[in-house]
Amino acid sequence: MGNQAGDRADEGQTAGTAKRSAVVYAAAALAVLLVGAAIGMLITLSAVGRDDPPGADSVDVGFAQDMRTHHLQAITMAGWARNGSQDAEIRQLAFDIESTQLDQSGQFSGWLTAWGQPALAPIDQPHMRWMAGAAHGHGDGPAGTEQMPGMATSEELARLRNSTGAEFDVYFLQLMLRHHEGGLEMAAYAADHARLGYVRNMAAKIKQGQQAESTLLTDMLTARGSKPLPS
Repeated sequence: MGNQAGDRADEGQTAGTAKRSAVVYAAAALAVLLVGAAIGMLITLSAVGRDDPPGADSVDVGFAQDMRTHHLQAITMAGWARNGSQDAEIRQLAFDIESTQLDQSGQFSGWLTAWGQPALAPIDQPHMRWMAGAAHGHGDGPAGTEQMPGMATSEELARLRNSTGAEFDVYFLQLMLRHHEGGLEMAAYAADHARLGYVRNMAAKIKQGQQAESTLLTDMLTARGSKPLPS
C-alpha cells in the first residue's frame, strides 16, 4: 500500500512538473516571438526614413496594410497550434510560421509608421484595392476582409478553436495551406509593382517562403491521409 501511494504521488508530481514545463515553454516561446517582432520593427523604422514615403493609394502602402492583416490571422491560428497540438511536427511548423510572420508584421508596422500611414486600410474601402483588376470573394469580417483570398471565416476559426487531436491538426493544416496560397497573390503583385526596393524584396521573400511552406503543408496533409480544402 505504502509503495503504491508513493508511486501515485510520484506520478502526480511528474505530471505536474510536465504541465508547468509546458506552460513555461509556451510563455518563453511567446516572449521570444514578441521580442523578435519588436526588434524587426525598430530596425525597419531606422531603415525606411531615408526614402520618400509612398502615398496612401500606393502599392507599397496597400500591400503593407493588407499583408499585415492577412498575417495576423495566420499568427492567431499558428499560436493555437503551437499551444494546442500534440503533434511535435505541427507545433514546430506553427512556431516557424508564427515567428516569421510576427517579424514581418513588425516590419510592416515600422514601414507604415515611418510613412505616416495607418496600420490598417480605411474601413470604408475594400482590401486589395491597390491591385489593379484583382477580383476576390472569400471569407467574412470587417473592413473588406471578405475580399482577401485565403482568409478563414469566423465559423471556420470557431471550428478550429473547438477541435482537438487529429481533427485539429488536419484542419489547421488545411486552413493554413489555403491561407498561404491566398496570400501568394498579394505577394506576387507587390514583388512586381511596389515602388520601393525593400518592399519588393519583402514581397518576393514572402512569395518564396509561402510557396515552400505550401508544399510542406500539402505533404503533411498527405502523410495524415487528408487533402487540401476545396478551392
